[in-house]
Amino acid sequence: MNRNLTLKLGAIALLILLLLIPLLMINGLIQDRQELRDGVLEDIARSSSYHQQVSGPLMVVPYRKVVRTWKLNEKTNQRYQELGEERGRLYFLPERFELDGQVETELRSRGIYQARLFHANNRINGHFSIPAQLGIKENFADYQFDQPFLAVGISDIRGIENALKLQLNGQTLDFVPGSQVGWLGEGVHVTLPKLDAAQVSELAFGFDLQLQGTGQMQILPVGKTSTVALAANWPHPSFIGNYLPAQREVDDRGFTARWQTTFFSTNLHEALNNCVSGGGCEAFNGRSFGVSFIDPVDQYLKSDRAIKYALLFIALTFAGFFLFEVLKSLAVHPVQYALVGVALAFFYLLLLSLSEHIGFALAYLLSASGCVVLIGFYVCHVLRSVWHGVGFSVGLAALYGLLYGLLSAEDYALLMGSLLLFGLLGVFMVLTRKLDWYGVGQRAVKPLEFDIGAVE
Repeated sequence: MNRNLTLKLGAIALLILLLLIPLLMINGLIQDRQELRDGVLEDIARSSSYHQQVSGPLMVVPYRKVVRTWKLNEKTNQRYQELGEERGRLYFLPERFELDGQVETELRSRGIYQARLFHANNRINGHFSIPAQLGIKENFADYQFDQPFLAVGISDIRGIENALKLQLNGQTLDFVPGSQVGWLGEGVHVTLPKLDAAQVSELAFGFDLQLQGTGQMQILPVGKTSTVALAANWPHPSFIGNYLPAQREVDDRGFTARWQTTFFSTNLHEALNNCVSGGGCEAFNGRSFGVSFIDPVDQYLKSDRAIKYALLFIALTFAGFFLFEVLKSLAVHPVQYALVGVALAFFYLLLLSLSEHIGFALAYLLSASGCVVLIGFYVCHVLRSVWHGVGFSVGLAALYGLLYGLLSAEDYALLMGSLLLFGLLGVFMVLTRKLDWYGVGQRAVKPLEFDIGAVE
């Protein structure tokens, strides 16, 4: 390979490396803007309410148990019985748990940033089946029971939008703040009438829970059989948690979803026993499911993905310039390569700044169109031909279109990228199949003349 070609390729490679500097600066700016956006969203959630998880209801029965301890009197060498008291709680999960929720979303703005809040109108129904003697099989007479209560865990009680009232076997009881159960976290509770511990008790309950939150809503299926139905006007749900909905429908107007679980699938009773015995409550609180209302069109994530293809994009554009040089015997100065490379880098800055105001798709269209027009105008003069400039612009526009396809097709991005590179390699090899590479650079450069479509 002759010296002139080696120098030209070296200069192009050096330019590509130098262009890493503005690209890295723009990538850092993307990260900074994303962190700023996340901070604003956190502030909005802090002033309204965070993610919401509904855990319960659970029925709690506090008890006092007589503890008899035999001791030895050292003086008389006789044994005697000492009585003590042990305090504890019995926990009962519902036999049946049903939640029917209607969710509406809204946007809250702060500056150019927006957070999506949801308002869920939930109806919760079910019933408890309390066994005779509260399931205590031995020494039942040693137990005394205090007033039972119903506890509901709500992860951020600031989001409660209604006065909670419990309907229990035809009675209406008022909830009060605080779950009274430490491992449930924040929430509410209601004091229940005393139970006839000697008899089996069936307690049917129901209450309305209007809940506001940000981002996610999750439900802990506490029933022996649990059924949860949610419907919302949000067309981009992301179902989260340990269980996917058994049925779901999603369209442009919103979604409906239905979950159904049993103790066989959740093993929640054993998780509760482990929690109460001090083995940790992560397994109990973690068996939730729900839906995320986060907007899937994240302009910062897509801008970050786009800039990862920047070097490939610049290399392909420079390769097109180089093809014109060797096939048309035109001399393109490294400064002209550099100006085109800087224009390509500015595309990502335009994309970032515009997408914050008008959305990613329109920002991409305007940024790509501006860069194609600018580079096309410049290339018409560099290549001394309108037709060559238009052809280069069409190819550049096609590359932008392919890049947008790569950004949109997450699951097929690798396949599309591989096929694109293979196809471009094939085009390059076909166009240069008869080129004498040893002679490149030794040819006389075409004199400065204009063809029929020349630029004046």
